[in-house]
Amino acid sequence: MRSFLLVAAALLAFGTTMTIESTDANAVVCARGVVRAGCAGARGAVVVRKPAVVCRSVIVKGVKVRRCT
Repeated sequence: MRSFLLVAAALLAFGTTMTIESTDANAVVCARGVVRAGCAGARGAVVVRKPAVVCRSVIVKGVKVRRCT
């Protein structure tokens, strides 16, 4: 009976530890760089280039204005 209680206590302690200290395996990490942005997750990684900034000079009420989109 004593060995049964020791085994039961060990299994209970192990189960409690695994429940409390478990981490999420589906984490996704994303980062932004100077040239491109990327994300890495459980199913692989993705790298995306940032779109180019387009600037135009426009005359508004006689004043030259630079507009970027």
